[in-house]
Amino acid sequence: MKVWDLSTRLYHWAQALLFMVLMFSGFSGNGPHVQLGLAIMTLIIWRMAWGFVGSETSRFKQFLHSPKHVFNYLRGREKSQPGHNPSGGWMVISLVLALFLQCISGLALAGFFDALPHADVLLTDTVFYWLEMVHLQLAYILPALVFVHVGAILIYKFRSKPLTWAMVTGKQKPLSSAQAVIFVSQWRALLVLGLATSVTMGIVALA
Repeated sequence: MKVWDLSTRLYHWAQALLFMVLMFSGFSGNGPHVQLGLAIMTLIIWRMAWGFVGSETSRFKQFLHSPKHVFNYLRGREKSQPGHNPSGGWMVISLVLALFLQCISGLALAGFFDALPHADVLLTDTVFYWLEMVHLQLAYILPALVFVHVGAILIYKFRSKPLTWAMVTGKQKPLSSAQAVIFVSQWRALLVLGLATSVTMGIVALA
């Protein structure tokens, strides 16, 4: 059955590619690190908006569950649903929020917020110190999260649940108790991406 729309799949692989290039440029000191950061910032803004107005399996309310629900799922007491499972849903949120915080701290360190009102009061040396610490620490935390994410995918692969291939084709094995997923127009996805791009362009224009 189809569980992922085209825009969500494109976002997933674009984010993965940009993240790898950003990690290389960040640690090596080579490459257009700031420009790549602006690109992934646009994707993150798009994903955050898509979590509210996107297709059913892309919405946060569909895959975010209570810790009790996650614990029961891990113990095999909860049935699988189309899209992200309860534990995978929290991994998505962790990655999105960590990347968003990394982008915000990076933009601040690069001077994109210097022209904001009262920036000379708010962006003190102490604030910049903590922003730098956050940016450096997340540079190690994010790969650890990705490592856990990939490890979970491999475990599911060994259990005959090819999650990676599902993110390529958009289809998972049919679930007996699952209803058809509701998808929204991909023109809406394009509109949301345009709005996300406008936000990023606005940040650049105001810098």
